[in-house]
Amino acid sequence: MADDETPPEGPNGREFSANGTSMSTADVEAKLDRGNIQEAESSLRERLSLNSEEARTLLGRLEYQRGNVEAALRVLDGIDLQAAIQGLQPSNQKAAKLVLEGVYLKAKSLQKLGKFTEAAKECTSVVDAAGKIFPQGISDVQVESRLQETISKAVELLPELLKQAGNYQEAMATYRRVLLNPCNLDNECCGRIQKAFAVFLLHSGLEAGPPSLGAQAEGAYVPKNNLEEAILLLLVLMQKINQGVVQWDPSVMDHLMYALSLCSQTPALSKQLEELKPGLFHRTERWNFLALCCSGAGQNKAALNVLRKSLNINEKPNDLTALLLAAKICSEDPHLAAEGVGYAQRAVDNAKGVDEHLKGVCLRILGLCLGKQAKVSSSDFERSNLQNEALKSLDSALSLEQDNPDIIFELGVHYAEQRNLNTALRFAKKYIDITGGSALKGWRLLALILSAQQRFAEAEVVTDAALDETGKWEQGPLLRLKAKLKVSQLQPMDAIDTYRLLLALVQAQRKALGPMKTDSQVDDKVKEFEVWYGLASLYSSLSHWKDVEVCVQKAREMKQYSAELLHTEGFMHEERGEFQEALSSHINAGLLDPLFVPSKVRIGALLPKMGSIALPVARTVLSDALRIEPTNRKAWYHLGMVHKADGRLAEAVDCLQAASMLEDSDPVENFISIL
Repeated sequence: MADDETPPEGPNGREFSANGTSMSTADVEAKLDRGNIQEAESSLRERLSLNSEEARTLLGRLEYQRGNVEAALRVLDGIDLQAAIQGLQPSNQKAAKLVLEGVYLKAKSLQKLGKFTEAAKECTSVVDAAGKIFPQGISDVQVESRLQETISKAVELLPELLKQAGNYQEAMATYRRVLLNPCNLDNECCGRIQKAFAVFLLHSGLEAGPPSLGAQAEGAYVPKNNLEEAILLLLVLMQKINQGVVQWDPSVMDHLMYALSLCSQTPALSKQLEELKPGLFHRTERWNFLALCCSGAGQNKAALNVLRKSLNINEKPNDLTALLLAAKICSEDPHLAAEGVGYAQRAVDNAKGVDEHLKGVCLRILGLCLGKQAKVSSSDFERSNLQNEALKSLDSALSLEQDNPDIIFELGVHYAEQRNLNTALRFAKKYIDITGGSALKGWRLLALILSAQQRFAEAEVVTDAALDETGKWEQGPLLRLKAKLKVSQLQPMDAIDTYRLLLALVQAQRKALGPMKTDSQVDDKVKEFEVWYGLASLYSSLSHWKDVEVCVQKAREMKQYSAELLHTEGFMHEERGEFQEALSSHINAGLLDPLFVPSKVRIGALLPKMGSIALPVARTVLSDALRIEPTNRKAWYHLGMVHKADGRLAEAVDCLQAASMLEDSDPVENFISIL
């Protein structure tokens, strides 16, 4: 009988039953209402052949079920339950079931009265008594069902009481002890305990520590911390759900999503989602969860494919969350940006009613997609229109969310790329003010804008200030930036020293993260390849060719096939007067990475040396470079020289003027490197 279950109904209403005899509760209830506990007890003992402890337990149960908690406690206090427990014999389950139920009901009554420590003590005695009655453990064939029910309830209640009493460490130890010695708990009860323990581990704020050595089986996996133990419990519970031995509980999946997301194990989460039986989640909801998992794991292509199914006209084409995620994924790839614009515009159109507050987010993503689409536009007119539309969307987003740091930052980058440096500087400073200088990318943007204004010393001061406020492992991009600022200030030896510091940091970071970590798993950090490539470029500008070769070799150990290294080798061949070899290296770099602009620029610079026959090809290659990177001053300069050699003087003047203007606003790193 459950705690709040009323006594069974008989021909004459509610009844007590024991020893093959039944009696109505009406007469007993009347005596209890008059406060005659002794008379009620005597009546039960005579009519049902019970001893005092058994009669009092039935009376306590009745009062508890009637909602008279204090009265139930008075009845149960009238018997020495602890003495009754001490007198229990392993062979007498009949006596044990009522005595233990009485203790359990006393614990429940104390809990309802807020006396959690006393309740935990009573509940502990039930669990200990079960161990005494069944010293070899409980098996299905030897336990009476009512006794098993009481023991199961006590086992489930005990850790909850310990938590309510503030005894958290003991609660954790009890959870582990109960789950390692399950007392013949049914699957549902065991599942509830596993879930409760997992939730406690995730949200208690306490560190449980590994289980004691005595509880560790040889060769078994031992969780290292709360998070690992909680995930293990939830995975075991999900396995039971998938096998059908435990009923589906959506909160279990919610907690598992949270836990696996904390440790960036979204691939494991997607596996759990895929294994769920059909019908537990609506298919579009499952697809959306899978898309989030894939996106979290960096598998954007797979995520977008799933979202395309979810946003199909026959599914949920206007689901705002799915539209935003699809648009965000597309905003990271210029070749998907046009598709992203469609998703983002639909999101803007559907951000109304209860979702009106998301309109600023939708406009921001729309602006990002339009900006990326502009980068691959083949028409200058179309590119200009897309850039203007992107700016309008970001401005509209800012009008709705005036203190949104993401929008402010993206507007700063947008204006910086358009070389509207004063406006970009204003947004960069505003971003730093709003974030309190806590975001590394804000300092980098400010330093790059200052470098584009040719204020290199000020940019270095900003970089040094950021280094002072930044943790060791986050300093890589700042050190790389500082090295390039040193080069711009004609301080090559200082730049080399800074690169050496950066190299030491990157190598120390790789060692600290361990062999299982790869560069792709280290967000926003400088990779070792980039350091060697930076050094190679620096030594190349100094004509230290032996040092260049060493650095190129080191970089090739990190990345065997690289457009950057081929470009460096091509430059070396140029300096040695090896024209054909230089051209081959740059062409190979372009074949390896069709979007690599520096090699396109060098090809455009080298081809005119072959005579007028090569000028159209040079013009095409340089125009392609400017399509990819419209603010590349070297591409404008060499295109101007090609036009001059071809007799197109007006076009040559325009190109050379553009190159001159860009030279005065060229940052030491491309602004796109911040994103």
